Amino acid sequence: MLHSNQVKVPVRELIEKVPADLVKSGVIGQEEKKLVGQALGRLLKIGMGQIRDLRILRKSVDARKKQDLQMIYQVEFRAGKEEALLRRYPGILKKCQPVRKEMLSGRQSVFRASMDEGCFVRGKASTISETASGEGGERPSPLVVGFGPAGMFAALALARAGLAPHVVERGQRVEERRQTVDAFWETGVLNPESNVQFGEGGAGTFSDGKLNTMVKDKTGRNRKVLETFVEFGAPGEILYLQKPHIGTDLLGDVVRNIRQEILRLGGRFSFETKLADLEVEGEQLVSAVLERGGRTWAEPCRQMILATGHSARDTFYQLHCRGIQMEPKPFAVGVRVEHPQAMIGRSQYGDYYEALPAADYKLTYQASGGRGVYSFCMCPGGYVVNASSEEGRLAVNGMSFHDRAGENANSAIIATVTPEDFGESGVLGGIAFQRKYEELAFRQAGGKIPVQLLGDFIRNRKSDAFGEVLPAMKGGFALGHVREILPPEVGDASAEGMVAFGRKISGYDRKDAILSGIESRTSSPVRILRNESLQGNIRGLYPCGEGAGYAGGLTSAAMDGIRVAEMVIESRHR
Repeated sequence: MLHSNQVKVPVRELIEKVPADLVKSGVIGQEEKKLVGQALGRLLKIGMGQIRDLRILRKSVDARKKQDLQMIYQVEFRAGKEEALLRRYPGILKKCQPVRKEMLSGRQSVFRASMDEGCFVRGKASTISETASGEGGERPSPLVVGFGPAGMFAALALARAGLAPHVVERGQRVEERRQTVDAFWETGVLNPESNVQFGEGGAGTFSDGKLNTMVKDKTGRNRKVLETFVEFGAPGEILYLQKPHIGTDLLGDVVRNIRQEILRLGGRFSFETKLADLEVEGEQLVSAVLERGGRTWAEPCRQMILATGHSARDTFYQLHCRGIQMEPKPFAVGVRVEHPQAMIGRSQYGDYYEALPAADYKLTYQASGGRGVYSFCMCPGGYVVNASSEEGRLAVNGMSFHDRAGENANSAIIATVTPEDFGESGVLGGIAFQRKYEELAFRQAGGKIPVQLLGDFIRNRKSDAFGEVLPAMKGGFALGHVREILPPEVGDASAEGMVAFGRKISGYDRKDAILSGIESRTSSPVRILRNESLQGNIRGLYPCGEGAGYAGGLTSAAMDGIRVAEMVIESRHR
């Protein structure tokens, strides 16, 4: 089996010979696979008949030359006289192990998928009662607190190991949660326990569903996360696209299907239930105090995976009061910026932008004051959303549907803040910092999302009218003075950075680009310390995921969930 990451097909040829809907979505069909095989044959100077078992592992765009865009592929394949080819093309080819044909061989599941000539087939989800339960042996079942990506993948791993986890989620099931969030965007009436931040699926449910990560993973957990998402209904192309995403419209179904599988395996769920306290004997966790509907009770628990997400501020305070060791950590704050998606596409892909998937970008800049400014969580064809979770405070985030067909592109433009910026000593100073500026954001537009044009942001004056760009938002918005809701040094650096970004993407610094704020939930403001066994200073407590400070996005949080679950499973076998 041979591997190459240098197979190129001109985008022009792709557009001419592949169905337009497949080119636009990035999905690889038979026509594209044939083009890749032909390109590989030309690269190696061999006939197509000598190439067997061709499998496309990765697909990306080389857009450095706008009028000569190339699609780049990483492939695995078999060929005659492989050793001779390796000697002839040492810079192009390497030996590798064959990948699995079946991702889910020998196992029943909600969804079954197979790689058949690059195409994926999904099954139908089964309907499973949500009253199933199990004890997982003599010891109490492991408790998983939070059902975002970290808790979800941890619970699934525990369930598949026969440990019948009990999942506690303060928010609602994804079905009810969607209705609650839609009502909030329509009326402005917030449910502090179930919103864009809290509820089944975590904050990622109302996002673009990005699955790319910078984490270097030698264990295969990254691939495992992607395969699991496909298993439970995500589009198959996430396995080979360089920057995969699912989309908020599909994520809810995937999350529900994972819940059903955990139930089928004997796990149980308590929604609208919050972790209120811990009970500890010596240095060992013995029970969790849970709360629902004003009633509290203690549940025996000797192993708890704490995956509460980055916005569970009340939980952070409670843990701190209980002596759980944690430390403040840097995070980033800033604004959301909106541009026409067509403008971004034309700048990135030239004349081909309408035929290709919605273009994205990644930008960085070092401001004159020394503070770095960068884009984060870019949502092509998406929406800015009111992502608040506390009364009287406002935060924004970005969200895209799977087709990314919206009029605007949006991205966070943020700058890092450190404990030195918080202005308050102590472990939880970052939370107080976030709350201060979220309160300013809430007051700026009377609870609506405050909006300002970039030209006015740079001139430090309030906006009173829109230009050609109109907001694409979920939740009410009103013109205001966004720069006033930012720390001054962040506002200054952001203004300078967005002017500089105009030299990288044509039109980025247009005066009528729309800014909104505040983007304050980029990551957790604390890190809950854990040792080599991934436990905190209380035995049996496993801090996990983004909220605990060990992840920076959906995929890395899911990977950490798997890692922590593996440690819990190993401890059960000692």
